[in-house]
Amino acid sequence: MGKITSRFVHKVLRQVDTALDKREILRTVGIDPDAQVDPRQMVDDHDYYAFYERMARLDPQGHSLSLRVGESMTPDDYGAFGLAWKSALTPRDSCARLARYSFVLTSVAAYEIMDTDQGMRMVLNRAGQRRLGLRLSNETTLAAIVSMCRQVSTGSVRPVEVHLKHSAPATTGDHEVYFGCPICFDSDADALLFAHSEMAQPNRKGDAGIVRFIDQHLDAELAGMQDDTALNRRVKNAVSSSLSAGVPKISAVAGRLGMSGRTLQRRLSELGMSYQGVVDDARRELSLSLLRDSDYPLVEVAYLVGFSEQSAFNRAFRRWAGETPRSYRLRAS
Repeated sequence: MGKITSRFVHKVLRQVDTALDKREILRTVGIDPDAQVDPRQMVDDHDYYAFYERMARLDPQGHSLSLRVGESMTPDDYGAFGLAWKSALTPRDSCARLARYSFVLTSVAAYEIMDTDQGMRMVLNRAGQRRLGLRLSNETTLAAIVSMCRQVSTGSVRPVEVHLKHSAPATTGDHEVYFGCPICFDSDADALLFAHSEMAQPNRKGDAGIVRFIDQHLDAELAGMQDDTALNRRVKNAVSSSLSAGVPKISAVAGRLGMSGRTLQRRLSELGMSYQGVVDDARRELSLSLLRDSDYPLVEVAYLVGFSEQSAFNRAFRRWAGETPRSYRLRAS
């Protein structure tokens, strides 16, 4: 099960109807309503998605909740990570900190920066069933990245395009106004495309000395999270979030975890594991979840767990579960 910072729960609650019993709502996700807000406290991802779905139903303006929550995010909400975001020299450097240190905030999402002829593409990879809460969380994340870039940059920041894997909601006017660019629903990725020139503008408080110091602090925090169980889980989540684009290279996964490919390989070996073994476990767990909890066609399930051919997926699933994907789905339904 993945983890998400409790800070996100509090940010959502601040945007919804004040008549709700927010103390009771906090307890449903395991948060003490009398305790101070601590971004280091984590909640289970399934609890968070269920909470977000409930808030969207109860809020009178639920169709724009994800955007309002994203817009409300500030670097100051996130401690050392937020300082790294503000102190980075450019918006691109800020986004690079998110790609590098996202696991300080969540174990279910990873980010990639891709340079294209059209601009810088910031891709969000989030593991899990494509339920409403996950879709809302993805919209919030992209909205927050745009908002926080706008807060720190000396220039204007407006995406060229926004891409979302899910289908368009009943109304998209709020999305178009907020992002100020075309929104591409039913896309092949959850991503933002920015002009290179806007991402190269200086940040207001960019400071190379501070960002070096904060990077060292965050590197140490990541290392402290890497106990045996946590490392295995984090590698699995990083793999799962990328499988629809094929099995990621160990160097790519290691980079998201703040280490080199050689270091990750060594740490897994010390635990009696291999990268290929973790990949197989991630594919098996995701396959079982998709077959049990979704109605995706089998060919789509095969694609989502990184197989280009249905026959190869069928053979692998037989090895994992001792039966075919079809028979497992029928038995689990």
